[in-house]
Amino acid sequence: MSAKLIKPSKNPAFELIILDKRIYDWGIPSYQTEQSAGIDLFACIENPIIIEPQAPAILIPSGIAVQMNDPNVAAFLLARSGLGHKKGLILGQGVGTIDADYTNQIFISAWLRTIPGSEPIIITPGDRIAQLVFLPILRPTFKIVEEFSVSTKRGRGGFGSTGV
Repeated sequence: MSAKLIKPSKNPAFELIILDKRIYDWGIPSYQTEQSAGIDLFACIENPIIIEPQAPAILIPSGIAVQMNDPNVAAFLLARSGLGHKKGLILGQGVGTIDADYTNQIFISAWLRTIPGSEPIIITPGDRIAQLVFLPILRPTFKIVEEFSVSTKRGRGGFGSTGV
């Protein structure tokens, strides 16, 4: 029995500006597989960069700018799981949020965490070092109340209130 693919009725079309022409040689940012959630972004640097474990995060240009122009969508810059798990390369801020009205170049804040056996990592021009995922955004309005209209089992329980 095979799983049935569920496809959205329509994917939006966003404008993409290639700011670094080497991307044409490396490949336009795209989904690496049919079911990939994000597009990989390249390190658009002139020379290799050595990142030391625990050194301050550095900004690496992606060579692209995207115009979403839709308040119901945002892009999120995420670490590539293989680089993060195997080599410790993650984003300096954890997750980068690209708002729908941001149209400048996307920069990748790269940071090398310490993992057992940590060694510096060398980023070379054209390395795929992060991924960009587009997600729908809810933009709720708020109604100021003195107390919530519905109670939940958890209530105001905070960290650890459901167990360790």
